[in-house]
Amino acid sequence: MTKKPKRVLVTGATGFVGANLARRLVSDGHEVHLLVRPRDTRWRIKGILDDVMLHECTLQQDELVEKTVATIDPEWVFHLAAYGAYSSQRNVRDIVSTNYNGTINLVEACLKTGFEAFVNAGTSSEYGYVDHAPRETELPEPNSHYAATKAGATLYCSYVAHHQSRRITTLRLYSVFGPWEDPTRLLPTLLILGMRGELPPLVSPTIARDYVYVDDVVNAFIRTASTTGENVGSVYNVGTGVQTSLAQVVELVRDQLLVGVEPQWGSMPDRQWDTDVWIGDSTSIKKALDWTPSHTLAQGLGEFTEWFRAHEDIREFYETHRTPPQ
Repeated sequence: MTKKPKRVLVTGATGFVGANLARRLVSDGHEVHLLVRPRDTRWRIKGILDDVMLHECTLQQDELVEKTVATIDPEWVFHLAAYGAYSSQRNVRDIVSTNYNGTINLVEACLKTGFEAFVNAGTSSEYGYVDHAPRETELPEPNSHYAATKAGATLYCSYVAHHQSRRITTLRLYSVFGPWEDPTRLLPTLLILGMRGELPPLVSPTIARDYVYVDDVVNAFIRTASTTGENVGSVYNVGTGVQTSLAQVVELVRDQLLVGVEPQWGSMPDRQWDTDVWIGDSTSIKKALDWTPSHTLAQGLGEFTEWFRAHEDIREFYETHRTPPQ
């Protein structure tokens, strides 16, 4: 890890993983610039607004992106802005313009100023539905418009990195969870209701994910940027290598929070993207960057629960989904 403060640009900082990364960069003493859309809700970053510099801009505004990047002249760039990861985000043109065209605009602007490291956030969905833990060398078979555009952005970043010998890396994230996660997602819902002795409607108990705690993911981003010998154009899976079924997740929550009610399996219909196999092979990032997750799922759930208990205003927001904490 580097000890010298860096001038850092982060996109997507109003989102879940980006907000955690921005907070960590501030805590580490870096000069942090956030590229945010004018209409983005900022409840996740309200606590650090005095410690960062905001730049209002959409990635589709190529000239403004270029001007903003030139003004910041970042040494590290973390690109986490995305659209289409949630079922409510269905506009295909917005998905393409944000994930693919927006990535091109940002990369091209950064190439003109130069940078030490550019880290792009990819997704495990780029692999599509597979019956094993895929390696980064496997061809992507995206399972949605979102995944297809993210795969395209990954290929574009790798091409530019190799063609121009630039340190552009993509991290394909598995099922990240933890503080500041969207209130509608499974794990925060389980914890919020579990603290009241309740459980939500549930899909099939065999549905599986590779859950990785957000602090470990943030460490992966920073480790990638700060490792100077990291190969240009690399793609790394960021997961635990442990697949956990929904039945196992629910039992962990019930045990930790002493929930007495029984789960009602099938009380919610399975979603289009649900699958019984979803697991990452993170051998490459461990070998290249010496990164491994430090949290088990149980440990991450415990820390996530304590975070809720320490922030009553945020917990109330998660319970209602109505008014973000002030």
